[in-house]
Amino acid sequence: MAKLDKIIVIGDRLLIKPSEGKDKTKSGLYLPPTVSEKEEVQSGYVVKTGPGYPVPDIKSMDDEPWSPPKKEIKYIPLQAKLGDFAIFLRKSAIEIEYEEEKYLIIPQSAILVLIREDFLKE
Repeated sequence: MAKLDKIIVIGDRLLIKPSEGKDKTKSGLYLPPTVSEKEEVQSGYVVKTGPGYPVPDIKSMDDEPWSPPKKEIKYIPLQAKLGDFAIFLRKSAIEIEYEEEKYLIIPQSAILVLIREDFLKE
């Protein structure tokens, strides 16, 4: 994952490595790539997350809007963590290609279910 160090995910977004879709039916027929693209739900692994939802600093709202911020911005962290297996709504995903690999950028609100390996071991 060292090659992803240059990518900075913003806000409540997640960078997902999509899992391989079904390319064959149970009877052995091969499906074209457009079939998996039309599915409403998709899955993949979380490889990078944004910092979360920014929390406004009420005290600094009285300052002039053009003055530099006095404090570092605070965030409400996301539920998704690196390595989680996410099942999400495909229509919210934006597909990108980085160093010849396909990734999806999705907002946390598009996630339906997270499967965390640590949780399964307990």
